[in-house]
Amino acid sequence: MLGRYFARFDESPSPLVRIDGQLFKEYWGEGSRRARNADRYGHGESTLVFEEGVDGLVPYAGSLYDAVGGTLAKIRATMVSCGSTTLRQFHDTATVAEVSHQSFLQNGADVRLRDRPSDGGS
Repeated sequence: MLGRYFARFDESPSPLVRIDGQLFKEYWGEGSRRARNADRYGHGESTLVFEEGVDGLVPYAGSLYDAVGGTLAKIRATMVSCGSTTLRQFHDTATVAEVSHQSFLQNGADVRLRDRPSDGGS
């Protein structure tokens, strides 16, 4: 579930793309049309019925080596904000809460979706 996180870094095999002066890396989730193709999954279907994953671009973030320390600090701070100081305590006491799509957008969704031709509303 960390594909979008890792896709941003140099170590990701996806190409670097420049759009309007900003650098991005390509990213596609397992449920996307790009990832879910008949050859890859071998279901014998020539087309996919629907697409559930993201196919887009994420802001380029340099080297993973340079970012890991900051990411770990954010995870620790989040755990403390939730009242946990250990992973075991976090596991035992954490509560998952759904957020609205609007809340998700306001909190920094960083995937830029690719433009796709319309496929008749599917």
